[in-house]
Amino acid sequence: MTPPTGAPALSRRTRILLVVGGVALVALLAGSRLLDYYVNWLWFGEVGYRQVFSTIVLTRIVQFVLVAVVFAVLLAATLAVAFRSRPVFVPVSGPEDPVARYRTVIIQRLRVFAIGVPLVIGVIAGLAAQGDWQTAQMFLHSTPFGTVDPVFGMDVGFYAFQLPFYRWVLDLMFVAVALCFVASLITHYIFGGVRLAGRAGQVSVAARAQLAVLAGVFVLLKAVAYWLDRYSTLLSSSSDNGGVFSGASYTDLNAVIPAKIILLFISLICAAAFFAAVFRHNLQLPSIAIALLVLSSVLIGAAWPAVLQQFVVKPNANVREAIPIQRNIEATQAAYGLTPDKVKYIAYSGRTDATPAQVGADTATISNLRLLDPSKLAKTFTQLEQRKNFYGFPQQLNIDRYKVNGQVRDYVVAARELDTSALTGNQTNWINQHMVYTHGNGFVAAPANQVNSALDAAAGQGGYPNFTVSDTTTKGDIPVSQPRIYYGRLITDYSIVGAAPGVPPREYDSDTDQITYDGKGGVPLGNLFNRLVFAMSYGEQNILFNGSINANSKILFVRNPRDRVAQVVPWLTLDRDPYPAVVGGRIQWIVDGYTTLENYPYAEHIALGDATADTLPGVPRLPNKSVSYLRNSVKATVDAYDGTVNLYAFDDKDPVLKTWTKAFPGTIRPTSDISPDLRAHFRYPQDQFEVQRELLARYHVNNPAEFFSTVSFWNVPSDPTAAASGPNPTLQPPYYVLAGLPGQQGASFQLTSPLVSLQRPFLAAYVSASSDPGSYGHITVLQLPTDTQTPGPQQAQNQFVSLPQVSQQLNLLKQNQTTIDYGNLLTLPVAGGLLYVEPIYIERANQESSFPQLARVLVSFGGKIGYDARLDVALNQVFGPGAATQLSPTPTAGSPAPPAGATSTPGPLHGAISDINAALDRLRAAQQSGDFTGQGNALADLDKAIKQFRTATNAPPATH
Repeated sequence: MTPPTGAPALSRRTRILLVVGGVALVALLAGSRLLDYYVNWLWFGEVGYRQVFSTIVLTRIVQFVLVAVVFAVLLAATLAVAFRSRPVFVPVSGPEDPVARYRTVIIQRLRVFAIGVPLVIGVIAGLAAQGDWQTAQMFLHSTPFGTVDPVFGMDVGFYAFQLPFYRWVLDLMFVAVALCFVASLITHYIFGGVRLAGRAGQVSVAARAQLAVLAGVFVLLKAVAYWLDRYSTLLSSSSDNGGVFSGASYTDLNAVIPAKIILLFISLICAAAFFAAVFRHNLQLPSIAIALLVLSSVLIGAAWPAVLQQFVVKPNANVREAIPIQRNIEATQAAYGLTPDKVKYIAYSGRTDATPAQVGADTATISNLRLLDPSKLAKTFTQLEQRKNFYGFPQQLNIDRYKVNGQVRDYVVAARELDTSALTGNQTNWINQHMVYTHGNGFVAAPANQVNSALDAAAGQGGYPNFTVSDTTTKGDIPVSQPRIYYGRLITDYSIVGAAPGVPPREYDSDTDQITYDGKGGVPLGNLFNRLVFAMSYGEQNILFNGSINANSKILFVRNPRDRVAQVVPWLTLDRDPYPAVVGGRIQWIVDGYTTLENYPYAEHIALGDATADTLPGVPRLPNKSVSYLRNSVKATVDAYDGTVNLYAFDDKDPVLKTWTKAFPGTIRPTSDISPDLRAHFRYPQDQFEVQRELLARYHVNNPAEFFSTVSFWNVPSDPTAAASGPNPTLQPPYYVLAGLPGQQGASFQLTSPLVSLQRPFLAAYVSASSDPGSYGHITVLQLPTDTQTPGPQQAQNQFVSLPQVSQQLNLLKQNQTTIDYGNLLTLPVAGGLLYVEPIYIERANQESSFPQLARVLVSFGGKIGYDARLDVALNQVFGPGAATQLSPTPTAGSPAPPAGATSTPGPLHGAISDINAALDRLRAAQQSGDFTGQGNALADLDKAIKQFRTATNAPPATH
């Protein structure tokens, strides 16, 4: 028999080239990672949170080393045992036996395989494990909740912090043992311990013993998994329980959990059978053990719970599931901050009639009715307050409140940022883009309840915000001491700032002024090494060779406020919409941070991305991860000038926040550090509110039987002003308003949303979350009677657009090359009922420089509709003269005071309406016949009739 030929030997030169090539490949792969680490090290040093970076890196390194060593040692030991116990004589099937060839190659390079294979596998396992550093940190610094689960009596912290870690370790051990089993099997096969000759094959005693031990260990791990599975039943989602509730169901409690215990003992018996095979000369016992384990898993683990569910639970589910549902209700309310101490339910009549005096008495709401929609006015802000092409405003503006002249008002606010995407022409060369155009300039605001004047259709004037601007040249009603904005939502590129002494400033500040940045932000570029690093990082040689970069130069990067906070606290989920606020004379970006958990026993699981999906433009969607716990535990600020990041504990009782503050001590400042000026601009976060209202639609029900029937459930309404698309229309976003509530003195800044009946368009409830410092976080739910049918948002919108006077005038506007855009439909409690207010914006079609302006206001109460360019007129149409007297003396409603001595009688009002309809009829007839002269006359008559209508509806009651 011809012995197998060995593998060809490699020359010394070839080996050297292979080694050099391997080192070069590793250097290329690791070089970019090391470069990123160094850049991050510099950036974290700039913001003052380098301990966060070092803790994360150290944790990942430790996890990598531990897991890599464990995998490598276990695998090396397995290979060593298998190799040392190989048969002395191994028969060869022939000269071309492939197994013999592999055997020869391995023996010739024994160290390569004995050390290299475990090392490579260990490195791969370590790389896979090091990414899950948060699980390890939460386990190491876990904090008890002080609340135990109702089944096992374990603290909630066990499920939140410890169980995920135990699962993670167990999964790694499963993979390690499985790899060892496969490596042992392959080694024994190559070296003859396992042969496939004949029908049954042959297994040596040593191979059988090693494989049996590994299989036994695997089954022991399965027994541990069964033990942990018991706790995991409390974490099941509603999809596991027929879509009704989350947590352990009746079947879980009475079949699944007992089955896990039985299977645990069966696993121990099976593991003993595998270990016994070490001392026996056949595999009969392991074969029986495998069959027993599979059969018991099917019968006890699957069939028994299925039979119980089908024949015991389903016929009486409302009774059987009562206790689990009650637990689910209580856990969900606790996990999402919906407990009775935080949510107040008020029975609300939802009346459909009110007198002008009753409406006029509701000064807190009526005097603050919001006309400006922050999601519609970005183009208006841009056209009227942009100043330069490279300045800009985000697509979604924000609402905040300020005290001006002793009066608190809500304002549409925005920072005039540098929009790096708007640079054009020579502005985009490297010097201009990165060293000249470096910052924005100014804080722009407009009172949300007024415009400069009512729209004059003939002149095309009016309907614009009343801007107040604070920048380098102007100090508006909201003064800012440092209006320059180096950090903002639109700044996506880096800038290099700073100049040597005596060198003229080069950063653009105005047409006549240049400045040099003197803030704390930025990483120094004073040494050649840093310049080389950033030149390589950005692939830009100018950073290295530009002569203007000197010892005082710094590079500003990571300039989006949300991104800066996300890097500092990667364990937080951040709100989608940071907003600017003037605090102590400086512009601060405020970012809300949430602590979340996936494992809160019995709490409802909710997908963040789906729950927070709405029609707000330009706002990124949250990742659609499933959570069962949510707290707005951190408020973060980013200084718009120097980029300083401050993190404040806002819910210092949150156990999750306590856990992370122990992991990263000194990162979060105490609640006491929040200044009153900053607290005055905290808003109840929209993303948290959207999650809570989604849950309140179901979890306002406390009775398990009623919860099971779903008869009292609500729905979040779809956005009535958005175009319907597909079977699942986008939800209506909540709106910030300054308004009153029943029983409340004065107005408060709130985040509000209506809720409708389940699968019905009628209004069911009105939810409001307070943002005022004294009552922050208090949620009020106005519940309407179930035996009434108050129109919901969709019905109100349908009434608006179907009203003949409205549709006729809107059609005329469209025919004049104008697009119609409906603003946010606000729902507000007024005089015991609910008032709908919706602005209508017009914009010239197909015009690049066009922008929206407020044209009309729609008002609805109890099915009655008002429609006019002036809010006070529309309110008087609904309630009667005198309802909006508080709006008349000032331009709060977007219009001047009515002319003195004007009167109103039914006769003139009726005549004005008839004249409007007649003019509209003549205008349509003239358009159809192509009579341009007739169209002009009809438009003149229409304008005259509208003026008569305004005069009639604004006059006080006639005296006789």
